[in-house]
Amino acid sequence: MGLASMSLTLVGAFSPVRAANYEFLAAPDIALNRVYRLDRASGEVGACQYGLSEGEGAVGVTLCYPPGQGAGSQASSEYSLIASHHEKEGGVFRVDLRTGMMSICYVLNEVVVCTAQAK
Repeated sequence: MGLASMSLTLVGAFSPVRAANYEFLAAPDIALNRVYRLDRASGEVGACQYGLSEGEGAVGVTLCYPPGQGAGSQASSEYSLIASHHEKEGGVFRVDLRTGMMSICYVLNEVVVCTAQAK
């Protein structure tokens, strides 16, 4: 192996891995089976949870809540989700890692809503 090809191999081995497009976080409420989904670049938040289904052989359904007021795409940035660790809290914090702004997101009337961002 030549020096040039060895250098390219080492550069490839230590290149940063591109981050995933989505982040997922379970709601802190220990009695709630809800998981929030965040688009890391746009800040859009949705959520899904398991629901019971009646009938023989039914395995249940996945109930999903689309983005509503404040939960849609935000200014392009780098977003993350953080749980409060409050055992009865059904919402999560959406944080902008570049600006330090944050909002609270939760399910309300079959959609995910988020408060206005604040710092």
